[in-house]
Amino acid sequence: MSQFRPPDIKAPLGAVRTARMHLRRFKETDLDGLAQAFAKSEVWEFPYGRAFTRDETSRFLDTQLAEWDECGFGCWIALLESSQEPIGYVGLSVPMFLPEILPAVEVGWRFDPAFWGQGLASEGAQAALREGFTTLGLSEICSLPQSSNPRSFGVCERIGMMFRRTVDCPATDQRGGVQPRMYTMSSSEWSTSTGERAGDVERDMHEFASTGRSAGRRRLGGRSTSLWTTSRLLSKATLVVTAE
Repeated sequence: MSQFRPPDIKAPLGAVRTARMHLRRFKETDLDGLAQAFAKSEVWEFPYGRAFTRDETSRFLDTQLAEWDECGFGCWIALLESSQEPIGYVGLSVPMFLPEILPAVEVGWRFDPAFWGQGLASEGAQAALREGFTTLGLSEICSLPQSSNPRSFGVCERIGMMFRRTVDCPATDQRGGVQPRMYTMSSSEWSTSTGERAGDVERDMHEFASTGRSAGRRRLGGRSTSLWTTSRLLSKATLVVTAE
């Protein structure tokens, strides 16, 4: 990849299944499905402002395959569980485009716009955080959505990551300079967050069983949420790790 050494990890990342997606490492045979999604300009609006050609998608895929081989982890291709249709990608990577913050591991995602607004980015990113802190044993994970992309940094906020600062990302021969918003979550923050969510559900379930109604609205990720919403969010983060 470069002169930068990949982070030490406890174990290689495997494939997982969430409530609605099968997330696994890329294969060479994924090119057709990725090219179809990446041909939509919305997918790469940030930072390129245009769609990817098939050749660019092929180079992207080669980079992903190499990162998995070198680091023992990478982004997963996201397959819709109900149809095994490729709908984008989500997962962990080393943000080589921003040397000033290295060593670091970033959680990121890009989905076919036909599947936006369904919570899939949050679902996949929660899976990546969980695997990053448990399987890989990382101490911190960041995310770097562009400051002009509220849809993406809204995902960071919904999954409990904390905004730290805005950073300057220099221009390249493919795009102009951009200013990502840097979000982070530490392993201790993740453990506290997941423990609080599980505790909220358990308390609400107990009160519902006793009284026939929930204990009211809880706080989750900085916003008020009902028992149904809390339970739904936790179910989406539930993982089945598979050996592939």
